[in-house]
Amino acid sequence: MTTPVKTNSSSRSATGRMAAVQEMAGLQRMLFEIEREFVRTATTLVYRVGDIELKYLICQHVWESAGHARFLRERGREMSGFGKDESVRESYRSIFEEAIRVEDPLVGLAGFYGVLKPALLAAYRHYLEATHHLADWPSRKLVEEFIADEERHLDEIIPSIEKIDLGEWGEHLSEALDAIGGWLGERPATPLPEGFKWTHLDAPYEHAETCNRGDFPVCSSVFGHNPDEDPIVREWLENPDTDARVIRLMVYVWLMMELDAVDYLATIFYDTPDAPFELHYDLARHLWDESRHSAFGFRQLPRLGVDLKTLEHSLDLYNILVKMSPPERYAMMTMEFEAGSFPVKANVMDRVRELSDFEADTLLAFDRNDEQQHVRYGHRWLPEIMKLHNVEGPVDAFVEATKKRFEEMAEIHGGKTPHSLMPERRLTGNKLLALARIEI
Repeated sequence: MTTPVKTNSSSRSATGRMAAVQEMAGLQRMLFEIEREFVRTATTLVYRVGDIELKYLICQHVWESAGHARFLRERGREMSGFGKDESVRESYRSIFEEAIRVEDPLVGLAGFYGVLKPALLAAYRHYLEATHHLADWPSRKLVEEFIADEERHLDEIIPSIEKIDLGEWGEHLSEALDAIGGWLGERPATPLPEGFKWTHLDAPYEHAETCNRGDFPVCSSVFGHNPDEDPIVREWLENPDTDARVIRLMVYVWLMMELDAVDYLATIFYDTPDAPFELHYDLARHLWDESRHSAFGFRQLPRLGVDLKTLEHSLDLYNILVKMSPPERYAMMTMEFEAGSFPVKANVMDRVRELSDFEADTLLAFDRNDEQQHVRYGHRWLPEIMKLHNVEGPVDAFVEATKKRFEEMAEIHGGKTPHSLMPERRLTGNKLLALARIEI
């Protein structure tokens, strides 16, 4: 049996008949705010890190953290003292803002997972110590699951940060946390040391000019019309004479390149700090979906004989969209790219079914199902993002204007990434054709 213990949390000011409930609701509220700020800021790491598997992993952790926040909010609202709004206290926001103000993305990652996330794990464990095993049983069961997730998150990220020396940056973040006595105020606060400077107060955050793809070769776009130059030949996708095995290879390239969507969608979280939590929750699901879709191609292409080091990664969409406003980015993604892909992908799905490839059929079916949901997200949340950025007028008119602006921005910022590989080295349509012919 666990006996409730005294806590130094600042939330422990409740008095009266409902004091015990209000204290724990206050702690749940604090945990909710921490998780939602992690979702808002850790997403800035996605387009800054280069390792593809690491991008996927961060997206997964963001989605799971969004789930933690949602369950905390729902449980908290059952209890007196949680509060009706979804704002985040400035002391928390300052620490997370500070955590992203470091140049090296892997040092930034290590700051999140070497300082902030372990402190969150400690906060969850403190909650279990502070509450009653029977009276607060519903909350305890949630927190026990979240602890297991947090422990797994730290284990999963270790290979990526174990050689990173946090040094002064780690001390800096730890001092900021010590100043509030840990996330829940569960220990005595230590005043900030003399000379401590909040970096984020003097350095406005800016998204990276281009997304990081690590050691992989890059180009402007994988779509084109020349089978000697481009891996996805647009005419082949809809030509009934194209071998279905080639269609399958091209669509896996297309799916892998949904990493574009992962990188530019990740920018929207930070740019909407005052959004309803439900918006960030749906964005987190959208982000996780896109990373899974990319992984479909990333996993399947090598099985079909493709050397991923010969497949250039397209950067145009990120490079163009990062120059546009958050509402424009989201409008292009949901109302143009995703909504506009259905007719072509429907034809692709029909062609792939000729191969009796159950796995391919399954992956494409789930991709389509997810994309339909993403368009619904667009209809729901684009008006809200427009409102957050003081964009007035009908949504349809805004979308049409945004399409024209995208074309203008593409003329300026598109096509600037040269091929990393010569045609004889890189994956092209004709090489996919050759691979398809030697397949079983």
